[in-house]
Amino acid sequence: MAATTSRRTGTLVTTTIIVMPALLLMALASASDPPFSCGPSSPTTRGLPFCDRSLPAARRAADLVARLTVAEKVAQLGDEAPGVPRLGVPAYKWWSEGLHGLSFWGHGMRFNGTVTGVTSFPQVLLTAATFDQGLWFRIGQAIGREARALYNLGQAQGLTIWSPNVNIFRDPRWGRGQETPGEDPTTASKYAVAFVRGLQGSSATGAPAPPSPLQTSACCKHATAYDLEDWNGVARYSFNARVTAQDLADTFNPPFRSCVVDGGASCVMCAYTGINGVPACASSDLLTGTFKGAWGLDGYVSSDCDAVALMRDAQRYRPTPEDTVAVALKAGLDLNCGTYTQEHGMAAFQQGKITEKDMDKALTNLFAVRMRLGHFDGDPRGAAPYGGLGAADVCTADHRNLALEAAQDGIVLLKNDRGILPLNRAAVGSAAAIGPNANDPTVLTGNYFGPPCETTTPLKGLQAYVRDVRFLAGCDSPACGYAATAAAAAAASSAEYTFLFMGLSQKQESEGLDRTSLLLPGKQQSLVTAVAAAAKRPVILVLLTGGPVDVTFAQNNPKIGAILWAGYPGQAGGVAIARVLFGDHNPGGRLPVTWYPDEFTKVPMTDMRMRADPATGYPGRSYRFYTGKPLYKFGYGLSYSKVSHRLVAGGKNPAASGTSLLAGLTARSGTSYYHVDDIGEDGCEQLKFPAEVEVQNHGPMDGKHSVLMFLRWPNATDGRPASQLIGFQKQHLKAGEKASVRFNVSPCEHFSRAREDGKKVIDKGSHFLMVGKDEWEISFEP
Repeated sequence: MAATTSRRTGTLVTTTIIVMPALLLMALASASDPPFSCGPSSPTTRGLPFCDRSLPAARRAADLVARLTVAEKVAQLGDEAPGVPRLGVPAYKWWSEGLHGLSFWGHGMRFNGTVTGVTSFPQVLLTAATFDQGLWFRIGQAIGREARALYNLGQAQGLTIWSPNVNIFRDPRWGRGQETPGEDPTTASKYAVAFVRGLQGSSATGAPAPPSPLQTSACCKHATAYDLEDWNGVARYSFNARVTAQDLADTFNPPFRSCVVDGGASCVMCAYTGINGVPACASSDLLTGTFKGAWGLDGYVSSDCDAVALMRDAQRYRPTPEDTVAVALKAGLDLNCGTYTQEHGMAAFQQGKITEKDMDKALTNLFAVRMRLGHFDGDPRGAAPYGGLGAADVCTADHRNLALEAAQDGIVLLKNDRGILPLNRAAVGSAAAIGPNANDPTVLTGNYFGPPCETTTPLKGLQAYVRDVRFLAGCDSPACGYAATAAAAAAASSAEYTFLFMGLSQKQESEGLDRTSLLLPGKQQSLVTAVAAAAKRPVILVLLTGGPVDVTFAQNNPKIGAILWAGYPGQAGGVAIARVLFGDHNPGGRLPVTWYPDEFTKVPMTDMRMRADPATGYPGRSYRFYTGKPLYKFGYGLSYSKVSHRLVAGGKNPAASGTSLLAGLTARSGTSYYHVDDIGEDGCEQLKFPAEVEVQNHGPMDGKHSVLMFLRWPNATDGRPASQLIGFQKQHLKAGEKASVRFNVSPCEHFSRAREDGKKVIDKGSHFLMVGKDEWEISFEP
């Protein structure tokens, strides 16, 4: 089946991609060799410094760049870089995707050779709902291994994976929110670190220094403050985000900082967004001052696709193509996804708007990453540690099991009246499966997907537990312009149990498409209500969506006994849903985003403020600042077990150990807070302390439980959040088991807040650690 892509994405734009089954059945192509340099077939270059594996990557890259002509240099500045035959340099395709599995999007991977399917993990938002850093690391690791396997098989022309997306899911209507770890900067930051380390082949913990060679190169996108596609005629290509220094410091930038500083990411992608009047990809403060300077990026900066062209064509930031190329390159952009720089770079050079030195700086960063991937070390096949990977390492049993684990651990139980779930499979003689998302395999993958190695829809999952299942889509599509309400009600009235598989699809939320409503589309709500009224027992509603939906009607309807949010759960989604429904898995997922009422859509998406403004009625955003009543709170999720937790204070105030240090700072500042910069690295280390949480599963089922620790200030004035997640851990507990979970608390990181100027400070006085309803007061006094 044909697939059409747009250049304008890092990413995909408004083009809809439909992958037909025929693509997956394409005849196998003959295997080809992976591209590499400095092998036995290149005797004239093997003795040159850029082929010397004992030299640092940057020095090798600089040697290669110095040997290129100006025309060859310009040609290397786009995502499809041609080869340089005279130097034995193969062509390279920078753009590949691995958001939740290797993807059709991009140009670097193909799936018509020895390998025709790859492991399709849940869309990121559902994986984030596990609050399990170890799981996130293993998924990144698996995707990286499969990418290396394809490379060794000659089915990849690049190993630079433009993932993860760690933008903050600021507005519930955002079409790409499904790709992100959610609304919370702590969660997004920890996801970024775990996934990047896994993808690049680093260890899960310890120093962030990436290995040599890299397994793959990870790229954190899209920096920064990007979360609007197309809303009320405002398009992302020309949107100028007005963002405060305070919101940049404590909301939008932390995940990207963690990507680079703690994850060791070798790439950051700048967004289409204009930030306070300057396109992100033309901001020297952002690209050079922050990414490469303050954060120490060891790698390259790429533009989102066609972002450089859009600076002139949509944003009118510079008058000519040559000026546009120059402002991006001088700001610190190394690679343009697209052809714009390749097309206009020579003219910019000839006009004196860029210099050869400008190009050399960018190209050295680019070739250094290719050196770190081992592409200039001879044939990668057979070379440690990745040379032995091949077809047998794709869609392995471990990877398939990991996809199932992620899906079932992420599913969130939102409602369970009178303990209707879990069901006893022996007691369910017949079932009605109703809904447009019950048997559509495409809904499982969300966006940025590849060909899954296997797929189980919710209907197939249900059929594995119930012999007599009667299926009716009920709607013509998730848009539900037409609903077979009478037939659906009749099916429900004749079955012992009724399951409704409703929600959204990429036709309602996707790249290039924001929602205008938080309600279920079309006639879905009326269909669900009618089916619930006709059913013999309270029905079970399963929501397959990326972003949140307002299902207040279902929350309040006693004939709807249970509600589950299953996201876009990947290839094993149907198995995971069925295992939760029938109690083979105890749900432990927690919502990584606030679920707002539909009235929230009155708030303009273009208003970037996180904090509420009572004077104008602006309600604020996310659990940290939203002043309205949410449908479901961030972190909400039910279990089949009763779980309790208790903070173990351990005696004296742990902040007391820093009394003398803080007293000295008070004498200097005379303010009501301490500047984190003044405390310094050594001082911050002195202030750290452990916090212990006792968690117990009172039964009746074994299960995994996420322990979320928050910080609360005595008040939410002066821009303080109502609360702030500072950490989380996943703990498996048998029924009746008790365990202690330890958190390492760093006041400089966890207790600080951002002032209006973006500076981090720790307030004097009381702070409260919270786990559930249990609190521990900690006071910082001179």
